[in-house]
Amino acid sequence: MSDLRIFSCGAGVQSTAIALLMRDGTLPLVDHVIFADTGWEPASVYAQVDRLAVLFDELGIPLHRVSQGNLRADAIDPEHRFASVPYFVRNPDGSDGMGRRQCTSEYKLAPINRKVRELLGAAAPKFRRVPKGRRAEQWIGFSTDEVGRVSPSRVQYLTARHPLLDLGMSRRDCGRYLEQAGWGDTAKSACIGCPYHGNRAWRELRDEHPAEWADAVAFDAAIRKGGARGEHLRGEAFLHRSRIPLSIAPIDRWTRGDKAEAQAEVQGDLFDLVEDGDPDGCSPYGCRSGTAA
Repeated sequence: MSDLRIFSCGAGVQSTAIALLMRDGTLPLVDHVIFADTGWEPASVYAQVDRLAVLFDELGIPLHRVSQGNLRADAIDPEHRFASVPYFVRNPDGSDGMGRRQCTSEYKLAPINRKVRELLGAAAPKFRRVPKGRRAEQWIGFSTDEVGRVSPSRVQYLTARHPLLDLGMSRRDCGRYLEQAGWGDTAKSACIGCPYHGNRAWRELRDEHPAEWADAVAFDAAIRKGGARGEHLRGEAFLHRSRIPLSIAPIDRWTRGDKAEAQAEVQGDLFDLVEDGDPDGCSPYGCRSGTAA
């Protein structure tokens, strides 16, 4: 038996579908909603979170925005503890490498779990120890096309639930449901300079959000030797998979060879990392481009 029902909301397609399914009575209401802010989301995502906050307020559900800091600032601050970002790396011998993905666990999972412990009654100021016997049911927005990423919670005070799986809904089903509900476009939740953007996302950033594009280009230049701990990076780091500076990366076109390579990388999955990137953005639990957190 759980004491609280808590929804970890990424503010993308699946999360928004869950919110509207609660509104129309298909799903029961949760007690709390948590959104983890990396400090570097695009303006469209923050606008989407604000819109969801209004919906949750109408339902009487508090939305908690939690943060571990500003990922962009921290990544290039030599005084800050380094959290590895999955940069594309060109090694000194000319071979390709890739950084580990720790940013999701540190900037999303950690603040979410801290807030859950607080809501379950852990004592301030560090909220480390949940009172004995207290548990929460944590809703996670996996859809049926992500069933392979489902695993039991490794945290003693949490029991995972996947309401979209219970309803048999895929990501495409969620998109159709949002359209029928009149919700309109739903932005993909991912940092402005996420290496898992595909060319489509980079073009949109460049053509429709020039200030955010300039921000990503500047960041890309700043991380060439690894950012905050550049002295430990052998080779050079890049945001674009071509491993050349983002300002001149080939985001306007790609070849059959690119497509074949991308399909090989995802082992036959039905999306193309070159053009579309990770389809779900940066979910704390569902980033399909890297190792599951």
